[in-house]
Amino acid sequence: MKKLLIFLAMVVLFTTAHATQEKEGFLTTKWCADRGLFADCRLETVFCGYEGCFKDEKEFKTDINATFVLNVHSEGKYYLVEFQEGIEMGEVLKQAINKNEVTLIGEINNNTIKAQSFKAPPPPKKSFFKGCL
Repeated sequence: MKKLLIFLAMVVLFTTAHATQEKEGFLTTKWCADRGLFADCRLETVFCGYEGCFKDEKEFKTDINATFVLNVHSEGKYYLVEFQEGIEMGEVLKQAINKNEVTLIGEINNNTIKAQSFKAPPPPKKSFFKGCL
């Protein structure tokens, strides 16, 4: 009986440990990641899926129409990201898009992260330029 309780406790511990995982990397759109554009990725790729789309279309779109990915440098690959309902997309765009050291917390299945929350990198420190050019 004691062994059974220990086994059940280990199973519960194992399943909860694998239920949520964290990955850290560069959050961008799939279009930019496929082309190797990270810091140079334009924000318009979030709204219409590719760069230069506002030149082709007459009206400005505000619907998010892109596939997000998290490029993990240490693994040399990216994960597709599915944001769950609790995440405010405005905050993702404001704090985390096209930034490094973004941490996504959620379930990972077959190169897809179902993100339940995220941690944005801290803002850059203020600096003061001393000297003359």
